[in-house]
Amino acid sequence: MAQLNPRQREAVRYIDGPLLVLAGAGSGKTSVITEKIAYLVNTCGINASHVAAVTFTNKAAREMKERVGRLLRGNAAEGLTVSTFHQLGLRIIRAQRKELGLKSGFSIFDAEDTRTLIRDLLIQQHGAEGDQANTIAQRISTWKNDRMLPEQALATAKSPADILCAQAYLRYKRALKAYNALDFDDLILLPTILFEHHPDVLDKWQNQIHYLLVDEYQDTNSSQYLLVKQLIGMRGGLTVVGDDDQSIYAWRGARPENLVQLQEDFPGLKVVKLEQNYRSTARILKAANSLIANNPHVFEKQLWSELGYGDPLRILRCTDEHHEAEQVVAEILDHKLRKRTRYGDYAVLYRGNHQSRLIELALQAQQVPYHLSGGTSFFARNEVKDIMAYLRLVVNENDDNAFLRIANVPRRKLGTSTLEALGNFALANQCSLNQACTRISAEEVSDAGLKRLQEFRRWMDGVRRNCEGDNSVSGVRQMIRDIEYEDWLVQLSSSEEVAERRMGNVNFLVDGLQRVMANEQVGLDEAIARLVLRDLLEQQDEEEKGPDSVQLMTLHASKGLEFPHVYIIGMEENLLPHRVSVEQDNIEEERRLAYVGITRAQQTLSMTMALKRRQFGETIRCEPSRFIAELPQDDLQCQGGGEDSQEANLARGMETLAGLKGLFG
Repeated sequence: MAQLNPRQREAVRYIDGPLLVLAGAGSGKTSVITEKIAYLVNTCGINASHVAAVTFTNKAAREMKERVGRLLRGNAAEGLTVSTFHQLGLRIIRAQRKELGLKSGFSIFDAEDTRTLIRDLLIQQHGAEGDQANTIAQRISTWKNDRMLPEQALATAKSPADILCAQAYLRYKRALKAYNALDFDDLILLPTILFEHHPDVLDKWQNQIHYLLVDEYQDTNSSQYLLVKQLIGMRGGLTVVGDDDQSIYAWRGARPENLVQLQEDFPGLKVVKLEQNYRSTARILKAANSLIANNPHVFEKQLWSELGYGDPLRILRCTDEHHEAEQVVAEILDHKLRKRTRYGDYAVLYRGNHQSRLIELALQAQQVPYHLSGGTSFFARNEVKDIMAYLRLVVNENDDNAFLRIANVPRRKLGTSTLEALGNFALANQCSLNQACTRISAEEVSDAGLKRLQEFRRWMDGVRRNCEGDNSVSGVRQMIRDIEYEDWLVQLSSSEEVAERRMGNVNFLVDGLQRVMANEQVGLDEAIARLVLRDLLEQQDEEEKGPDSVQLMTLHASKGLEFPHVYIIGMEENLLPHRVSVEQDNIEEERRLAYVGITRAQQTLSMTMALKRRQFGETIRCEPSRFIAELPQDDLQCQGGGEDSQEANLARGMETLAGLKGLFG
């Protein structure tokens, strides 16, 4: 507690009612949450099992849990809940599945499972509408986040497109129920509906959670806000931490106005502002304050720092996108030489993923190591997920989620109506989909459908026998040949090379299984579990340690991170702010995105713009981003476009020479 500043201490010690901690970028909000959990348990005597802290990512929850673990001694942390919103929702659903009409072993659909189901439903209903699955999936997600059920969506639909989406939503809900499945949005939506209709269940959970702490509150959607409100009830044991200036997820339902709504729902709300920044120089913060002041605010705040005024912010004018990429890499190499820094001290941030390609090529040309955030995990690739689903069904015949994923991969002419009938039968008879294949009769499903289901079940039983004992890996390879998976990939892929690469991933997976079984002396089921866990741990290691490399990421992905030296590329109209946001008059969120980028920088910040860019096969002239004009002009140093100062160039040259002498001295 002694290490906290006065405002942070005030936020930790206030427990007399609901509290909003308005935490500016780099102001130590995680310290406030972790110290407050320790204060509630150690000083206020609240049992840790009655305290819950929720945030948005697994990484943030993991970090928070580790920090709290260091503050609470012995068994004091036992029973403490530190999780994501969705993990908390899942915990509630698991405990109350009977009230929700779910049988045990329910499946959770990821985004791709959802899109596939919606596409199949559309094709079955409308024939050629399957290509709209992605748009409709997003619309359904928005409805769920806004707590609108299919019946309400259908009642308010006016245009043909709205009616199509609402009808698809209704069919989708029925199909999920038949499959004993939920999607990601249901993990929040269902607990809120449950609490509305079962006051006794709500009372139980309110007695379970005496104090709730919520991180990144500006990112909550309507369902998450209601879940918090329901769990708190009249007790008022609530601390929310957020920053309206860093709300950059409106496209996935986040509502920064939830911070304002708190004052209406909790009239006694206390507000504590954290304005001291421990990350950036005063000049960087002055630029951030100046930019974000152009957005309307209910809560005013001004970030300040004791880390010195710092270097000017640099604006690099480049002739085109190729020159921009080369210039940024040359700048990084030059600065690293002059200042004797690490590659890991530099980050290049951009509005859209497509902007990374030329930077990657320029870094490769100079043999500069880099790490591109947001790459696809090996186990997230479709071909790997397909074969893993087969393997999961081999070792657990009652894995309904695995069954649904591979029932028609490759195509077996098992239509959505057949699978829906199978799901309804399984739900009514309290059995798995796999078991239902042999128990369902021609009264519930067509003769052709029944025959195919029984054939599939018999074939899977044969695969299971082939994979027993010492021959399990050869049984797996035979299974892949049986389903002609390689031919299926050729049909799906854009080229033979892509299909070959994807089949290479499948072979790599099977080889990996064989290695684990041989080296660790375990059976197929244990080998599968260990492979998945190993992949997750490798991802975490990469996130946390990583080599000494330049970091490339979108502005969205940079939130919560910090780097000594930051380059924001593409500071132009229609890039930042993005063209769609300009057309939809949604400049405020784009400004918040630029603010997030600026406040990632600890010591230096450089922004680039191109005079022209090639887009959609033609070269267009570019206008500087309006956000540059909103920065304090006295703190900007322009380079390129004829504005380089002779003195600045001379000083940089001398510094580079000194760096070289130091390097070889």
